[in-house]
Amino acid sequence: MKKSRREFLKQSLMGGAGITLTAMGMPASSYARILGANDRVNVGLVGFSDRARQALLPCFFNNSKELNFDLIAVSDIWNRRREEGKAFLQEKTGHNIQACMNNDELYRNKDLDAVIIATADFQHAYHTIEAVGHKMDVYCEKPFAETMEDARNALKAVKGSGKIFQVGTQRRSGDSYDAAAKFIQGGKFGPITMVEMTWNVNQPGRWRRPDLVKSIRESDTDWQRYLAGRPKDNWDPRKYLEYRLFWPYSSGIFGQWMTHQIDTVHWFSGLKHPRTAVANGGVYVWKDGRVNADTLTAVFEYGPQDDPGSGFQVMYSSRFHNSAGGIKEVYFSNGGTIDMANNKISPTGGLREREAQAMGMHANLLPNMTLSSLQTKVETSANTGGDSLTNGHVRNWMECVRSRKPTNAPIEAAYSHSIALIMGNAAYRTGMKATFDEEKQEVMVGDKVFTL
Repeated sequence: MKKSRREFLKQSLMGGAGITLTAMGMPASSYARILGANDRVNVGLVGFSDRARQALLPCFFNNSKELNFDLIAVSDIWNRRREEGKAFLQEKTGHNIQACMNNDELYRNKDLDAVIIATADFQHAYHTIEAVGHKMDVYCEKPFAETMEDARNALKAVKGSGKIFQVGTQRRSGDSYDAAAKFIQGGKFGPITMVEMTWNVNQPGRWRRPDLVKSIRESDTDWQRYLAGRPKDNWDPRKYLEYRLFWPYSSGIFGQWMTHQIDTVHWFSGLKHPRTAVANGGVYVWKDGRVNADTLTAVFEYGPQDDPGSGFQVMYSSRFHNSAGGIKEVYFSNGGTIDMANNKISPTGGLREREAQAMGMHANLLPNMTLSSLQTKVETSANTGGDSLTNGHVRNWMECVRSRKPTNAPIEAAYSHSIALIMGNAAYRTGMKATFDEEKQEVMVGDKVFTL
């Protein structure tokens, strides 16, 4: 009788099956977990995907103890992933995890404060609307939306909810990118005149899941719930597990890779979306039944809508069948370049005195310097259980959930990158120039709205 309640519960947990009931009628394990944790943020995971397991969750757990966050539930409509998620998270947290068959069940949990969304590309906006409607703060993987209807509806829902939102374009939490943004926005770079971006790999198996495709059955999951607003379609395990290869479940390269890079253009320039887009490509090498291209090149024009004679181009290319050139992001001005691959500012290609005189100008060469010399802090190393950019990005969301300050990649950033990827997709799939109608907030091809 002289023992404190905390000591009693601790001994009960250590000495028995771990299910001793307290006077409150709850398992002792649950009661012990909440002692002294009145300000704990309880998080649910929507979709136990590879991205969640390999990157988002390790980054979350890197920071959860310090910031007093806990993960208490996982929702996945596929029974295999639901069970795997429960086991994985119970090992990481050391306590029971609620495994939910769908989000209806998840949001009946009144202890939830926030969710991490790591579902299929085309479901992100849909699940965001659902989450903020249940008063959740949200970390949502990119790409945000593959249709303008989804993008507009989600933008309205998030802005009207007052909830904290972060989209997973993690370059926005990188110190070198922040230094580049400030250098350009401060006028030291000069007007952007061109941007060249590539994302090249030699990975025929990228986005393929052949073993899982053979093992899954429609009865293992909820195909109708999976469609989440997409047109009615028959069960197809490849569209379920290899969705990034198939439109309208993903725009492929545009949504997965270009989204990261084009987001920096919006951030650095302050422009919200392209003015025009043209694109070409196809399935030239990996003919395995995929619909989305294995090779793409797109050219975007940026600048004020009312001044078509000004602005700059962004040239984007990506291929699956040869990795030469790798991942590249180079910003050009008349005075030189910023190369994000090596984090250097240089006078390479800048205007020299002899050429300047012909235009009655003076040389305007940029200095040779590193972006690290402009950083206010050093980025963490990549051995944090997830890459350093993602770790910083997840942490930024967690800190903003506590402070209620805007995140590094708020809903407006998500909306902007969605417009760009939809414009690129529209141009590729129609073979025509895509534009954006500001009044309608629609991607246009000629005089028609681009839709599914």
